Amino acid sequence: MTVLEQFWKGDQKALATLISHVENQAEDYQKVLSSIYSKTGRAYKIGITGPPGVGKSSLVDKLTLKLCQNGSKVGIIAVDPTSPFSGGAFLGDRIRMQSLAGKKGVFIRSMASRGGEGGLAKSTYEVALVLDAFGQDFIILETVGVGQIEIEVSHQADTKVLVLTPESGDSIQALKAGLIEIGDIFVINKSDREGAPKAVAHLNMILDIKRHTEKWNYPVISTSAIYEKGISELQEAILKHQKFLTSHLLLEKNRKEQLKNELKNILERKLKQLLEEKMGDSFNWEETLAKIYSRKDDPYSWSEKIFEALKK
Repeated sequence: MTVLEQFWKGDQKALATLISHVENQAEDYQKVLSSIYSKTGRAYKIGITGPPGVGKSSLVDKLTLKLCQNGSKVGIIAVDPTSPFSGGAFLGDRIRMQSLAGKKGVFIRSMASRGGEGGLAKSTYEVALVLDAFGQDFIILETVGVGQIEIEVSHQADTKVLVLTPESGDSIQALKAGLIEIGDIFVINKSDREGAPKAVAHLNMILDIKRHTEKWNYPVISTSAIYEKGISELQEAILKHQKFLTSHLLLEKNRKEQLKNELKNILERKLKQLLEEKMGDSFNWEETLAKIYSRKDDPYSWSEKIFEALKK
């Protein structure tokens, strides 16, 4: 029996193998994605984003348990910072979210960011497709806590949850970073700490402008992953947003935009590969750089020459 046949029978080892295949961009990984694509499009994707240290992993842990209570199957893509030595994720599946270990219907994958823009790994979209085809009802994308460049989650998730803490300045920093603009649901986590009510009030004040111009109410929820406070309210808000998007015909519109972005990414990868093949190992970078540095040539004319060569 092939790995793909085992995958269709619900074998989690086969799922892990295919994800590794896709993440590492093995030779025939695009054929694998092509063969499963018709079975995708059913899973609902939730992006969990926010600054470092706000407790995103703990929140994902509790939210997943809550979703599973209704019989839902959940896939988690937890993107970690890349190790500068191995190129792999610093944190592993077994270290984080330990209460989910062995939980039926739950599959966790830690992925290295590997320089992916916006805090997400470059192959996140494709790994999510594999989880979708496998039959997961929800896919949670937990991003690297890298602050200002986490905007990429807005291109991949259906519902975006922005997690902050009561500490002063968190919401202001999120506003400056543009994270407020991508959030659909806002969470003040670690709400057992001093200043939580004030942080909620402050965030509500910031969001009032958005509420006056849009139909969605952008809820602010107080949670404490440690004390399991507010997790049910968060789940309800996510399901409510899912219904809102569906009823206002926004889910299809947003997913077409996600697809457009992914098609651009695929084309960019293909063009980069073509460029590398055309230029080859024999290309004399030193000579080219010397000419440009000495102003005998310029990078714009040089780039145009390369582009014209690619068109032949």
